[in-house]
Amino acid sequence: MSSPSLSSPSDPELYWTKPTPHSPNSKLPVLVYRNVLPGDHSVESTSKAFEDNQWSKGGVFKHVPIAHFHSNTHECYAAIRGSTKWVCVRRLYGVGPLDDQSAGITFDMKAGDIAVHAAGVTHKNLESSDDYEYVGLYPKDAPHWDNNLCKADTDETRLKAEAAKEVAIPDHDPIYGLDGPLPRIWKSVT
Repeated sequence: MSSPSLSSPSDPELYWTKPTPHSPNSKLPVLVYRNVLPGDHSVESTSKAFEDNQWSKGGVFKHVPIAHFHSNTHECYAAIRGSTKWVCVRRLYGVGPLDDQSAGITFDMKAGDIAVHAAGVTHKNLESSDDYEYVGLYPKDAPHWDNNLCKADTDETRLKAEAAKEVAIPDHDPIYGLDGPLPRIWKSVT
């Protein structure tokens, strides 16, 4: 059940990624929800709202400038303080460290926004305000995330891509709960 302090469901922004030789990425779009966190944007209220929707806090983090992906879990970044730009990697529009850096897709995040990406999608901070902080959240009962730095050869990347494709789509949207936009959008793509 979703928290009553959150706004009513609306469709998130969608950002699409494509594979590169070193980043699996996903046919599932990155979802960006604007100004959806509880009013105080605290770690506690954010964690509680997500726990009610079957997503669990993995930690509280600051600027992470290293391109990476997780092949074993989907991930949600809830911006609780400051602002940042995120890049999600895809062939023509996004990059890992061994790819053409001029092709990245970027979007701004401010406190109160969340971004959710599927397993295999490469991401990193390009720039952040000094006070930027986010809560990293994962579907309930997901394994602890693995970190892949987008530097593996194409064979290993292909194996990681296959593993990422096997990660189940959650039934619960991190903000709106059961059958919210995330499962509706992602299941329509598969």
